[in-house]
Amino acid sequence: MQLRFLHPLQFTTLVLAYKNVKGSTPPIPPGHGPVLRPSPPLLTSPSPSWLLSESSVLQSPVFTKQPGSIVYPVDSLEKNREVVFSCEAQGSPPPVYRWKLNGTVISPKSGSHYSLSGGNLRISHLNKDQDAGTYQCLASNSFGTIVSREASLTFAYLESFKTHRRSSVSVREGQGVVLLCGPPPHSGDLMFSWIFNEYPTFVKQDTRRFISQETGNLYIAKVEPSDVGNYTCVVTNTVTKTRVQGPPTPLVLRSDGVMGEYEPKIEVQFPEVVHVAKGSTVKLECFALGNPVPSINWRRVDGVPFARKVDMRKASGVLEIPYFQQEDAGTYECVAENSRGMNTVKGKLSFYAPPHLIEKPQDVQKPIDDSLVWECKATGKPKPSYRWMKNGENLEPAEERIQVANGALSISRLTLSDIAMYQCVAGNKHGEVYSNAELRVIAVAPDFSLNQLRSQTLVKVGGDVLIECKPKMSPWGVISWRKGSEPLRESNRVSILDSGNLRIWNATKSDAGLYTCVARNQFGVASSSGSVTVKEPTAITTPASTLDVTVGESVVLPCQVSHDPSLELKFTWFFNEQLIHFGSHGGYFEKVGGQHSAGDIMIRNIQLRHAGKYTCAVQTKVDSISIAADLVVRGPPGPPTSIHVEEITDTTASLSWRPGPDNHSPITAYTIQARTPFSLGWQAVTTVPEVVGGRRLTATVIDLSPWVEYEFRVLASNAIGTGEPSKPSKQARTKETSPKVTPANVSGGGGSRSELVITWEPVPEELQNGPGFGYVVAFRPHGATGWMQAAVPSPEASRYVFKNESIQPFSPFHVKVGVYNNEGEGPFGAVTTIYSAEEEPGRAPTRIRAKSLSASEIEVSWKALPWNASKRRVLGYELRYWSRSEREDTASVQRTVGNQTSTIIRGVKGSTTYYISVRAYNTAGTGPPSSTVNVTTKKPPPSQPPVKVMWNTSNSKIILNWEQVKALENESEVTGYKVLYKKNRHSRPNVMETNTTSVELSLPTDEEYIIQIKPFGEGGEGSSSRQITIPRIPGPNAIGSASKVSTLSALSTIALSFTARTSL
Repeated sequence: MQLRFLHPLQFTTLVLAYKNVKGSTPPIPPGHGPVLRPSPPLLTSPSPSWLLSESSVLQSPVFTKQPGSIVYPVDSLEKNREVVFSCEAQGSPPPVYRWKLNGTVISPKSGSHYSLSGGNLRISHLNKDQDAGTYQCLASNSFGTIVSREASLTFAYLESFKTHRRSSVSVREGQGVVLLCGPPPHSGDLMFSWIFNEYPTFVKQDTRRFISQETGNLYIAKVEPSDVGNYTCVVTNTVTKTRVQGPPTPLVLRSDGVMGEYEPKIEVQFPEVVHVAKGSTVKLECFALGNPVPSINWRRVDGVPFARKVDMRKASGVLEIPYFQQEDAGTYECVAENSRGMNTVKGKLSFYAPPHLIEKPQDVQKPIDDSLVWECKATGKPKPSYRWMKNGENLEPAEERIQVANGALSISRLTLSDIAMYQCVAGNKHGEVYSNAELRVIAVAPDFSLNQLRSQTLVKVGGDVLIECKPKMSPWGVISWRKGSEPLRESNRVSILDSGNLRIWNATKSDAGLYTCVARNQFGVASSSGSVTVKEPTAITTPASTLDVTVGESVVLPCQVSHDPSLELKFTWFFNEQLIHFGSHGGYFEKVGGQHSAGDIMIRNIQLRHAGKYTCAVQTKVDSISIAADLVVRGPPGPPTSIHVEEITDTTASLSWRPGPDNHSPITAYTIQARTPFSLGWQAVTTVPEVVGGRRLTATVIDLSPWVEYEFRVLASNAIGTGEPSKPSKQARTKETSPKVTPANVSGGGGSRSELVITWEPVPEELQNGPGFGYVVAFRPHGATGWMQAAVPSPEASRYVFKNESIQPFSPFHVKVGVYNNEGEGPFGAVTTIYSAEEEPGRAPTRIRAKSLSASEIEVSWKALPWNASKRRVLGYELRYWSRSEREDTASVQRTVGNQTSTIIRGVKGSTTYYISVRAYNTAGTGPPSSTVNVTTKKPPPSQPPVKVMWNTSNSKIILNWEQVKALENESEVTGYKVLYKKNRHSRPNVMETNTTSVELSLPTDEEYIIQIKPFGEGGEGSSSRQITIPRIPGPNAIGSASKVSTLSALSTIALSFTARTSL
């Protein structure tokens, strides 16, 4: 940093800052000069003395560690006794430290027992008479000095008892006694105990004996013979941990009688007023002599019960209150009582709290000649008092401009001599708290380095412009303006504001030019310049309009402008005042302006939600302008509202509704739809009037089903289309009426002997017309005139059985089924004829024959029973068959229909013996079985397929050759082969049989063929060869095989190869 003398008339920007305390000498310790030193010419010049400072990284001192009080235990065995008080502060420049003892500065000279290490003070060779006292640390740098809180150094010690003998104490039995301890000279807290006769037998405290930790005395409320002996007081220093014993005191009994009973006499009592610090623990002692031994009780005079935290050790006569708070303050009473009387003692616990700052002064930077007010507030009891310190010394206002009142410090007309570190000290008799704050007084010549005028300011013709002039200077000076080289002339359009800024209204082209702001104060002058350019205004040439479109159409919203060609345009569009993000919004919006002066947009596939206000905003560096267009979107009507069923009967419902929005196209018609639990979705309904016009808001729905819950909804239509449906109405049930629909498909028959079984399809719930629905079944024998009837009350019922022993088997009955509900009976359905149950056949078939056709087929034949329409009809025959390894009750069953007398059982196993029986059946069941026959199936057919199948074509013939299939030992012999061939995979195959291993097929060779070969014998057909695909042959001759890869060789001059297609 460079310091130089400046003449007051030099107009140079300066930051001037003095750091001094009184006059012009900073309170810096000897040997530590200020960081900023004025040069000799500055000191000798008659001009005002200023310091140049650019200390953006400098910092005033702030304590990070402060000293704490120390209690030092005196130990004669320790030779180099020393303590260290800690002190540490942050600051830039680094702080310099000093210490005070009892207000006097300590000088840690060479050979002194004081030494500094950083800010820490080390005291060696301690002397309790010289070094005990109050210490404070002072930290200083170029910004000033701060002083730490007070820290005390005290010495804890305990001397020995001076006397070595004490006279005996003589008391009567039953009398109370006090044995005095009389501790020796000491410093530090003490703890007392008593030895009875000899160590280690200590006196145990109880309701009769008490040791006061205040005086050390031993109190015995009522002496007993066992108390006779020597008593020695033991004193322990809790800091030094040293212990001394007093001389023993003999206690003896007098021989002149026993002491009689007497009322309590309180010997141990607490002071009338005890001051207790917030959060501390207080102990009150109370003990009385008396005969009988008194009891000790505690209470609050105001009657408030003790908190749970209070410990009342009645046996030891101590009341202990931990974590003392304001609510614990009050008058406490100790009550000593026995059978002879009562005695009390009272004392007041007074709450106190050391100061606690709640409002602290903060670092401030003020211009010279400004005013300062610092508030400092603290809580505490008693109420704290306040004092202020300046650079570590008490501030004694010697000037009228400096005032201290109620903790507040005010300084008017600030000067550089006020620059310092200030501390507010709040204190009461229980302690002090310190708060630091720095005051900087700034004297600055005008400076534009951080706030230059804008180099170019743009304004449109007719517009307003504000040119800000914000120099840094302190105190604030005078602002003037120039245009070009001439002083600026103010007018009704051009004005210099009180802030120094320049305002131009209704700008014209003549306002363009270079403007200079000039700032002056007593320390200098500075200026800054910038130009004003006047541009043509921007105007939107597209008139505001209202556009009318239909849903699904596309529209272009124009935004054409005229503007100063030197300015760049920016177009922004808003929809209902929300910014349009092109590329989102579902891709409906697209910029189509294209030209430099056009910002048109297109809305594609317009929806109703796109109706609203569209704003085109045009912005340049000079001005901004906008225009709005209203877009009306016509579309199908919105859903009607408030659908109500006004009245409902068994088949009609009267509806009302309110119209929804017509979306800018008048509603022309309404459509009503209904839904029931039985319908598939919403269905159109018939209304009166048949066509509901757009102006009608009521209609009657007809042709409804009785006793069905309906929901209704309404759809509105206009010239554009039909809109969304309304919300459904509340469910409404039509009135009930007697049923009108009879059951369908009335039939029956079968059942057990003497039964007439009648069946039908239940009537659907939506056609039952009311609750209590059921069926009426009427029937009579053929030829009878009267009807028998039975009610079936279940609506889900589909069957009724009439049983009577008089019913003859397979007798015809006339039957009809009707319906009813709670509203009455409905109609009967058509009359139909139903036969009663018949009897099962009474005879078994005869002449049963069975023959094995193959390994898997057995042909069975029998002689039929007479076929007639008697009461024992035969509807067919049932065959039961089982193998030798199976039981008859697990037999398989196969049935025939009609008067058939033979059938083939398929799917049986080869080389297996089967047992077969036949019986007739009808609806009543099966008749008796025939005699059982048995048959053994043939051996299974050959399991090996034909292999090495070769083929060739020649002159419209296909010649096939294969290898002979040999049957295995358990298979039937091969008796021939079946050749299956077809043109494609989906046509039916043709079959040719041969008993040789070759065959010649006369087939056109211009077609593709699929061929398979199967061996057969008496056991049936064996396994098939692979499918052979013979392709369409372009030449006269070809040859191939059924291997997976076949070779096609033409017998002509050209040989070609191919892969034949085969499949399993």
